[in-house]
Amino acid sequence: MTRYIVLANFTDQGIRTVKDTTKRATAVRELGVQFGVQVKDIFWTLGAYDVVLTLEAQDDTAMTAFGLSVGALGNIHTQTLRAFNADEMQAIIGKMR
Repeated sequence: MTRYIVLANFTDQGIRTVKDTTKRATAVRELGVQFGVQVKDIFWTLGAYDVVLTLEAQDDTAMTAFGLSVGALGNIHTQTLRAFNADEMQAIIGKMR
């Protein structure tokens, strides 16, 4: 499985209905199942981002379809980062010339 980190900020709509944010998080987890995306963690944060998620997906296509579907709900703007663990990074470094 491929790992991702998603950084999210509430939209105007999302902050107006912030009291529903934990309910929306549950719905996002359930939506992920439909795309083969497992939402591992959801954290509400202080600082530059309102929410940080860690996820696993079969591939970039599944993650992109999921991310677009979540974004279309209108509650958050996201930035998705592909994450590599130490073994994956070592393999990448091994391909360097």
